[in-house]
Order: sequence, then structure tokens, then C-alpha cells
Amino acid sequence: MKSTIRRVAPLLLALLLATAATTAASAEKVNINTADAATIDRVMVNIGPGKAEAIVAYRKANGPFRSAEQLALVKGVGLKTVEKNLDRIVFTGAAAPAKATKPAAAGKPAGKSVAKPAAPARTASR
Repeated sequence: MKSTIRRVAPLLLALLLATAATTAASAEKVNINTADAATIDRVMVNIGPGKAEAIVAYRKANGPFRSAEQLALVKGVGLKTVEKNLDRIVFTGAAAPAKATKPAAAGKPAGKSVAKPAAPARTASR
């Protein structure tokens, strides 16, 4: 019995440490819209230095990422890779630009404008 415990104890300890390391690593998140390539490489699974650089280059060329699906548009990054990293990715700083609205004209209430009725169709007489 003691020899079994002596053999199993180190294995249990190693398993416990590996689980703790995995939990700690998966807790780390990366803001895909502000992180540098080294951080993306370190935090994300199946993303090496080359793909991390491609993510940063895509972001610089096309603006901030708004969704995980958009991240999959980067060459070399597929949907499976994005799915594996969903719990690690944060998409802050990707707010859509506000739509410009026309200010209401002076003296007119803001809101829906009422359309004028269409003129009756002319008929051609021969």
C-alpha cells in the first residue's frame, strides 16, 4: 500500500500543478484591438509570431476587430483557431462609428417628416 502511494503521489502532484498552470494561462485575456504581436502570440493558442504579426497588420489596415468572425478573415487564422481562443479574446475599442444625423431645421420639430403625396400620373391623349 505504501509503495502504491509513493508511486501515485508524484503523479497526482504533477497533475495538480499542470491543471493549475492551465487554469492560470486560460485566465489571461488579450485585447485583440490594442495588443502587440508578442502579447497575442503569448496568450492565444495556435497563434505564433507570424500569425500574430498578421493580426496586427490586418488591424492597422482595416481598423479594429468587431467580432470573432472578423478575426478569422486574417490570413492563416481560421474559425477553429478563433473558437479555441474565444475565452482569451476581448474586443474592446471596436465601437462602430456613430451615425451622423442632420440637425433639425429651425422652427421645425425633430422627428419623422411627412412625405408629400405623389402627383397624379399624366395620361397621354392622342
